[in-house]
Amino acid sequence: MDMKSSDNITVPSATPMAPEIFDFVVPQNSEVTSVEESAVIFDEDGYDVSPLPVPGYPAYKYVPFGPDNELPFKLLRTIGSDEVLAENLFFNVLATYGQGVNYIDPVTKQPSDDPDVKQFFMANSLREFYLEQCTDMKHFFFSVAVVILDRKCEEIVKVVHKDACYCRFEKADNEGRINHVFYANWRKSTSLTRNDVEKIRLLDPIDPLGDLRALLGKTRGSDGVQKERTKERKFAVVMKFPTPGQRYYPSPYYSAIFRGDWFDLKRLIGKGKKAKMKNHSAVRYQVEIHRDFWENLFTEEQIFDPEEKKKRMKLEKERIRDFVSGAENSGKLWISSYYVDSYGKEQRMVRINVVDTGKEGGDWAEDTQEASNMICYATNIHPNLVGATPGKSQTNNSGSDKRELFTIKQSLETATRDMLAKVHNLIIAFNGWDVEPSFPMIILTTLDKKTDAVKVTADGTQQNANS
Repeated sequence: MDMKSSDNITVPSATPMAPEIFDFVVPQNSEVTSVEESAVIFDEDGYDVSPLPVPGYPAYKYVPFGPDNELPFKLLRTIGSDEVLAENLFFNVLATYGQGVNYIDPVTKQPSDDPDVKQFFMANSLREFYLEQCTDMKHFFFSVAVVILDRKCEEIVKVVHKDACYCRFEKADNEGRINHVFYANWRKSTSLTRNDVEKIRLLDPIDPLGDLRALLGKTRGSDGVQKERTKERKFAVVMKFPTPGQRYYPSPYYSAIFRGDWFDLKRLIGKGKKAKMKNHSAVRYQVEIHRDFWENLFTEEQIFDPEEKKKRMKLEKERIRDFVSGAENSGKLWISSYYVDSYGKEQRMVRINVVDTGKEGGDWAEDTQEASNMICYATNIHPNLVGATPGKSQTNNSGSDKRELFTIKQSLETATRDMLAKVHNLIIAFNGWDVEPSFPMIILTTLDKKTDAVKVTADGTQQNANS
């Protein structure tokens, strides 16, 4: 049997001596693939939209989140459509979280033993709360927390996370201050009623502690006026990562990937590969059968009826097909005959050619890698940390390199942690606790340190991360 590679599939011609091949059907309904440009969910230079009345609160107006008030939902759907971007943001959330949050004694640098602090920490599941805050901060560049006071308004007894995608800010007053946050399921904004919308007083983002005390009549306000004590016991605190030109809702820096071309190109590559595999028949073998093979077969088996000949030809084709295809047939030996014609040329009865189809869509492999690297660049993650450039062929892919990259990544999250500390500082100061919020990082070490990682606090104190 003669085995060879062929780049082309032989098509039978009308000449009598032409070799015969098995028929295959090319799908008639070829799939045409396209993607919507991701930039359409954004307005290029921010969005200038008119404030809308708050459902159930006609005296108040809120600023829509995006031109159609659905930007956060569209953003989440777009992020979820790409495995690289979704995993990168998850990695950023975990990097920001580090070792979570602790309320530590300023002297011992250990978690506080104060029973009130420990009770508050456990009752509010502060580590879960902090992870929720990290998630919103990395996706939307802002997070919202709500603090709730006791009946006497003397102590903060509860802190609650509010999903940023369901928060809308009130239109700023004449002094440029945003006074309320409205929390609701804005996916159903056309059918919302007063009972569906939660109106929450927003504390001054610069001085939330001073504003809270002023609202409670404990001190004068920033304008020097003693305010009448509010009856409210629930107040919102906004932690916002600064972005230029955005007054209400920040524009995450990673969103540049949507306004560029690489995100859409990566999606097109995936859809293109899928369409190519659907629309192209994967022909693995080309079988050529000499015309004398059939005549010899019919003579040997004494078949003369035309219809019987067709049935016998079909049966033989199926046998050959079953022989060459399937993993269970690997390693089998097939012996076929041949003869030498009067010109001295070998004439084989059956010849099987292996069609070298290559890898479907392999011509886009480098483009896929480049697009993934662009997404890593936009999300501030080195590809070696998330596996976008796998394999030993990649340079700077050693364990030491990864350790240093991870250390750099952890240190770059300091700014985000500082923003998220605002609500914790407010709680601690208002309740009069002698503790400090701490957000320890994980720093990987070498094996000679007798541990694989150390926990580093803000003041540089180190300890075993497993302790």
